[in-house]
Amino acid sequence: MASGLVLRIQDRFSRLTAGEKKLAQLMLDRDDDILTHSATEIAEMAGVSKATAARFFQHLGYADFNEVKQQAREERNRSEPYGLSVTGSEQIALGKAIGTHLELELRNLTKTFEELRSDRVREAAETLKSAPRVWVLGLGAEEGFARYARLLLSRLRHSVMILGINQGSWAEDLAMTGPKDALLLITLPPRPAILAPILAYAQASRLNVVTIADRNYAVEAQRFSRVVLPCHVSSFGLGPSHTTIASAIRLLAVTYAAIAGKSAEQRSEIIAGIHEELGDSGA
Repeated sequence: MASGLVLRIQDRFSRLTAGEKKLAQLMLDRDDDILTHSATEIAEMAGVSKATAARFFQHLGYADFNEVKQQAREERNRSEPYGLSVTGSEQIALGKAIGTHLELELRNLTKTFEELRSDRVREAAETLKSAPRVWVLGLGAEEGFARYARLLLSRLRHSVMILGINQGSWAEDLAMTGPKDALLLITLPPRPAILAPILAYAQASRLNVVTIADRNYAVEAQRFSRVVLPCHVSSFGLGPSHTTIASAIRLLAVTYAAIAGKSAEQRSEIIAGIHEELGDSGA
């Protein structure tokens, strides 16, 4: 789907009507082929009227669905060499793997940070700064990135903990959370079933959630998050790429340090001193 359309949906989702939200979610869920259909077909798939579909595209700032398709074609034409490079298994052949891998990762990074709004990154950092405690959650392959985020943030502030760090300790950890605490969620597909009840508890406990996720999950994440930082995670296989996730975590930490100022600097100095006393590298 055209990235411009995705951005408009994300920015205006909360202001859409119930019927328009059905259309928005359909277009995000079916981003691989939805633009091959007509406006009438999309309305039928979403279970809404053609008039609702027309209003939906107008609310997004388009004259009609034809303008949406035109934008998609223009974006595709600008990135056609990339599109060719990531289709077809022959591109994974030895000798081409490094070049195509690099091209894809650079593409993911470029698109992510072109679309990422600085005010959202700042709001995410301010949410973490104002929280009495920060909890970090990553499930499956993202557990390692939760540990990475916890390490970076703990160098800048106190009370940064990984949620569920001990196997089977979900209930105990969630019982320690409180209102105004922040939850930094790092999530990519496939998402384990346990994530839904954890997030339901977080909402009931009034935790302020900051989510770093793939862009297709952004609209869903907005329903329970204060701030969402969407990332492009296209991959040749073996699941989504984590390159932009790691970079977004780093950006969030850097932004936090800039906002916290002296307090973050003092904590970093204290930690550096402790490392020196322990005789370890602090890496």
